[in-house]
Amino acid sequence: MKVAFVTGSSRGIGRGIADLLHREGWQVVYSGTRPERPENLPEDRDYVGCDISREEDRAAALRYVVSRYGRVDLLVNNAGVAPLQRRDILEMTEESFDRVVGINLKGTLFMCQLFAREMLAERDAGAPDWQPRIVNIGSMSAYTSSTSRGEYCVSKAGVGMVTELFADRLAAEGIPVFEVRPGIIDTDMTRVVHEKYERLIADGLLPVKRFGTPEDVAKMVLACASGLLDYSAGQILDADGGFRLRRL
Repeated sequence: MKVAFVTGSSRGIGRGIADLLHREGWQVVYSGTRPERPENLPEDRDYVGCDISREEDRAAALRYVVSRYGRVDLLVNNAGVAPLQRRDILEMTEESFDRVVGINLKGTLFMCQLFAREMLAERDAGAPDWQPRIVNIGSMSAYTSSTSRGEYCVSKAGVGMVTELFADRLAAEGIPVFEVRPGIIDTDMTRVVHEKYERLIADGLLPVKRFGTPEDVAKMVLACASGLLDYSAGQILDADGGFRLRRL
């Protein structure tokens, strides 16, 4: 059985990804920052607490997965946060920047490094059916200015380069690395601006005139995990309802 570790999967996009992988037959290890198992997680799902901004948590999560299942075939770096308070870029604080970048960018980078090393070690040890992959969850904010949450945009732009770097380094090693960039997805993170986005969508912001769902993102992750895209190194899939299109 293939083993997947999905960070930030106690709710939202991460939960949608983990649930779809589970339905497709993967052994999924769910994860969130809280050490205790979420009450709404079914008993047949595995869970480990992991704050990806902390080195000791990253290492402990990997130890848990490998000690329990003997391998890891898929890392999905979904964990990410928005600023606790939206502030104009002229008022952004270092504390907020450090928190957002520490989780979204630093955490993602070092999760890639840690799990890639494990994947290569498993290859060298002769692991059967060895076909690991890494999928990073970025954002359309990687290339879209939002001056009230600049730290989030910077962090997601950085994730784009993390994807490129690891895709470049690992392609010849046999580990494809991908990125899925969600657009306006109906989750807790967008709830505070739901009415704003609802108006923008109604006014034609998106060719696909609706909010995205966690499952829309999950399906793209599944495509990356399936092996059908393996000849692509560092491919970015936009789960954004067509936002990336330039239209007149």
